[in-house]
Amino acid sequence: MAKKVTIRMVAERAGVSRGTVDRVLNHRPHVKPELYDRVIEAMKELGYVPLREHQNLEHLTPFDPDAEEAVSTDPEEEVQIPVRLRLGVVLHNESGYFRTEILRGIESARERLRSDGVEVLLEQCETPMPDEAVERLEHLVQQGVQGIALCLMDHPLIVDKVERLAVQNIPVITFNSDLTGSRRIAFVGQDSYKSGRVAGELMSKCCRPGEKILICVGNTGFSGHRARMKGFLDRIAEKGLVREDTSVVETFNDYTRTYQNVRTALEKIPDLQGIYMANHSVSGCVQALRDLEIQKKIFVISHDLTTATLRLLESEEIDFSISQNIYMQGFQPLLMLQEYLDSGELSEYETDKTAMEVLCCEHVKGEA
Repeated sequence: MAKKVTIRMVAERAGVSRGTVDRVLNHRPHVKPELYDRVIEAMKELGYVPLREHQNLEHLTPFDPDAEEAVSTDPEEEVQIPVRLRLGVVLHNESGYFRTEILRGIESARERLRSDGVEVLLEQCETPMPDEAVERLEHLVQQGVQGIALCLMDHPLIVDKVERLAVQNIPVITFNSDLTGSRRIAFVGQDSYKSGRVAGELMSKCCRPGEKILICVGNTGFSGHRARMKGFLDRIAEKGLVREDTSVVETFNDYTRTYQNVRTALEKIPDLQGIYMANHSVSGCVQALRDLEIQKKIFVISHDLTTATLRLLESEEIDFSISQNIYMQGFQPLLMLQEYLDSGELSEYETDKTAMEVLCCEHVKGEA
């Protein structure tokens, strides 16, 4: 009978984490060749190798199907995995749906990486001030992080800090909104300019030249918000709608500010025909329309698929919403940082082209 070999025994013999052994056992990618060889050698020394593809290697113990139970993969086996990598995340101060989804993605990545000896430290800004963001980045550096994922305002102070991190050989990946001209190694997020163009295409089918349009943008301090608005304006111009017929308000994704700005615009522009909600506070826009009891049809186009957006699509109080995978924008950068720090390389893609799905009431009926 084969000697019982646990993941802990193999990991200790190979000098790696239990997570690395698990990757080898389950044929998972992103294991350095030298670590892979050490794990295989440890298995050989302990008298059992479970991987079929290694049977033809010299001096390898023949594979015995009946001996597969010899390696314990008991999830209840408590092992203290030594920290071999420390990653950091800095998140801006926006709350609500965006933060909930981003944090869900970060937590999933944290759980996945923990078994491979990767620790994830999170810093969440309490204000929109760039000084605070820089301080939180520096705090992560002081805690010994080797890579950082961040979603912050596109500000010269933050771009300069990313430059200094690059000099310190601390790679940075931006997500959701990029930093213009920074030395980040990758960006994960939707193509904001293209999503704005999609919104412009939809609006051009709802409004004729000469009809008035209101654009509610979240925060122009973020490059993603600016790109989304530019894409929208470029596309409606190509379709014959002129810039002079559009008004722009900045809402900072705040319900009250959105409500007040939309209500004021509706009172000042009685012939308003379309509203482009390039921010998250769509409920504030719809409430303003309800309270003013607008009789004519005003087309509303938004982004993302929150619980509120689902409900408003189903009730047909908004016409279209363009979705993106915010959860993956929290999840993917941390895995990419681990890959980069372990191998020195990144996957071929730079921008995570998450699905850009246009949704209407028929997509969501019965889901709200």
